[in-house]
Amino acid sequence: MTRTAVVLQHDPTIHLGNIGPVLRDAGYDLRIVDVTTEDVSAIDPNEADLVVVLGGEMGAYQTEEYPFLAAEQSLLRARLDAERPTLGVCLGAQLMAGALGERVYKGDSMQIGFRRVEPTEAGAASPIRHFGEVPVVEWHGDTFELPERATLLASSSDYSNEAFAVGDFALAVQFHPEVTDEMHERWVSDGYNELDEHALDPDALREDRAAYSSGMQEASRRAFSEWLSQLPA
Repeated sequence: MTRTAVVLQHDPTIHLGNIGPVLRDAGYDLRIVDVTTEDVSAIDPNEADLVVVLGGEMGAYQTEEYPFLAAEQSLLRARLDAERPTLGVCLGAQLMAGALGERVYKGDSMQIGFRRVEPTEAGAASPIRHFGEVPVVEWHGDTFELPERATLLASSSDYSNEAFAVGDFALAVQFHPEVTDEMHERWVSDGYNELDEHALDPDALREDRAAYSSGMQEASRRAFSEWLSQLPA
């Protein structure tokens, strides 16, 4: 049986990456929605079998500058209240936290590079455990308060809230497990001003990619394949 996944995308360079093949292998037809040009408010929040909200350079709190963010949060609020399967990555995770009534805000540090995340006890019993042994791509400086309805699944040295679940139907990750080598190279090549600002060497980031990317790709495949297989019918 074919299922549908609506993917809310904020930037063509921040796309599904390695999650795309996992979704297709699981039998999902993908509808990619460019939220900067399409009317998010016209999307039925309950129609798709799965909604995926990807990352972006804006902050979830910048709704005046980017009105589509408010529309996304409204969609997510309705969808999560209906307990419909939902996945958020980085900005997507922040929008999910905001939709659940929590504060999203600029953090104390910028995380860029392959970093360790530590699964919580609940995370070690979830698909997030696959990321416990390999560094994953981080590229964010915003964070959020953990929603009351959520279960914390992972933390990092800089940020307490790196992944959370809501029941068995929603998953949010602050890190970027979806990033392929090609995506990472594009981000590193395009992000020179940001890298200079934080005194980061692009060649060092490339060396870390060579060392850690293959492990993250496999962890991502395992984690999201497992999560999709456990979603309620």
